[in-house]
Amino acid sequence: MSTSTTTSPLAPRPSGRSQGQNMIAIASGKGGVGKTWFAITLTHALARENLKTLLFDGDLALANLDIQLGLMPKHDLGSVIAGRLTLNQAVLPYEDGNFDIVAGRSGSGGLANVPASRLQVLGDDLVLLSAGYDKVIIDLGAGVERTVRQLTHNVGTCLVVATDEPTSLTDAYAFIKVTHMERPGADIRIVINMANSTREGERTYNTLLKACEGFLKISPPLIGVIRRDNKVRESIKSQSSILTRFPNTEAATDVEEIAAKLKD
Repeated sequence: MSTSTTTSPLAPRPSGRSQGQNMIAIASGKGGVGKTWFAITLTHALARENLKTLLFDGDLALANLDIQLGLMPKHDLGSVIAGRLTLNQAVLPYEDGNFDIVAGRSGSGGLANVPASRLQVLGDDLVLLSAGYDKVIIDLGAGVERTVRQLTHNVGTCLVVATDEPTSLTDAYAFIKVTHMERPGADIRIVINMANSTREGERTYNTLLKACEGFLKISPPLIGVIRRDNKVRESIKSQSSILTRFPNTEAATDVEEIAAKLKD
């Protein structure tokens, strides 16, 4: 486990990377594919790799990171956007996972209509904040709305989570298409979640890959398959990370393998 502290999140750590390259956006196209669960688990897995890690709730319409982790944050992103706090002041430590969080405003859709200029400032502030971390995970909202797309502009990597449901694959493709059009050459990788087996997950990925190659002429790689696991639902119900309650289950192991590929 990491022994890093959370008292000075803006303190730079030695790094040769360019700004924002350590930021990873988690997208999905549609809801219900386990995107937020994956964002939490990936952040925890990276922290367990001894990386100083921040989880940012970028779902401005339906923020729920705090709910999934059983938190009642004193400060949230709503106060930042309203100008009452700096982004740095909204950072809170999640001690059970040894990583930091910037929580959204749970249960309120008001942040979905943030002006583009304010969202740009927020994105720039997040890049500055990221200098104090090894990895920053951004849990995006579902869909391809402006607020979702704008938060991806500065990230180094975008992980698109999909399942074998036709609507999930269609919406994942739509997100990839829009992102590719706005940021040609963006580092987009695919995560297949809730697969009955690794091989079945790979088949699902190949379906999405064929669409990307056929219509977009790009080949986003598969970074991992997460197998269907009943312990995921139990960890969500208990409002805790699966790596805390059930660290040796298949889904937890699959996410740890993805984290290992991203830690450098």
